[in-house]
Amino acid sequence: MDTNLQKYLALIKTVEYGSFTKAAAILNYSQSGISRMINDLEQEWGVALLERSRSGVRLTSDGVKLLPYAQKVCQDYAKLQAQVDEISGLEAGLIRIGTFSSVATHWLPRIIKKFQADYPHIDYELLLGDYAEIETWIAEGRVDCGFLKLPTRPEFETIFLEQDPLLVVLPQKHPLAKLPKVPVQELLNYPFMLLDKGEQSEVGELLEQCGLHPQVHFTTWDDYAIMSMVESGLGIAILPQLILRRAPYKLVLKELAIPAFRKIGLALREKKTASQAVKRFLDYLPYRA
Repeated sequence: MDTNLQKYLALIKTVEYGSFTKAAAILNYSQSGISRMINDLEQEWGVALLERSRSGVRLTSDGVKLLPYAQKVCQDYAKLQAQVDEISGLEAGLIRIGTFSSVATHWLPRIIKKFQADYPHIDYELLLGDYAEIETWIAEGRVDCGFLKLPTRPEFETIFLEQDPLLVVLPQKHPLAKLPKVPVQELLNYPFMLLDKGEQSEVGELLEQCGLHPQVHFTTWDDYAIMSMVESGLGIAILPQLILRRAPYKLVLKELAIPAFRKIGLALREKKTASQAVKRFLDYLPYRA
């Protein structure tokens, strides 16, 4: 406890019990220690706080005026300490998470359900965005942590979670559906539905790496719109496998003939400065599957 708070408490208990000796016993100090702390207060404030006599001690008129303020400071400190203890014990807290839609849909419900079973008083705030937006939120402190495609900004601390394959998405009875794996050059022969979620689109990066320029007939950030278009036979697409879990569409999914995937991880500015709730939340990431 802060030294001034100790002095305030010494004054409060001395007045409450009318005795240095009794206050010392309650606060586990020596009688001289209690007396010295109150003398220090009187010197610091330039006023006499107590009248001392053989029958005990009582407040001076100045002491009567100042005592309620000392009591308020000690009461507020007790409330602060109780709140700190609650948060440290995860009896309260808020975790702010930046995420993209497929993680929010397929991973976070499992993680939060398990975490909430152990820590039911923690609240959550989820912000959905693209990779660039989530990076900005982390950097600015808008969220405590965020799910991202790796690699990300070098100043972040990251936890690698999973390698998510990129799959070719075809309508049923499409000619490419007969192939065990789809050669990348085949993507040039059919209308293409491009999922583009900003500057760091994994599909756009893959096409660029392969030097491919397919016939892009439709571009959107909405993965379900892409799936619906493909199901209707309007073209083919490439989507991450996580997006395609429990997809309510009749589709054929095929691997590419070359390795293609995105690395998903969790990023935060600095783990050691994260709240106790966030640090504990990290332990529950394996429950995503």
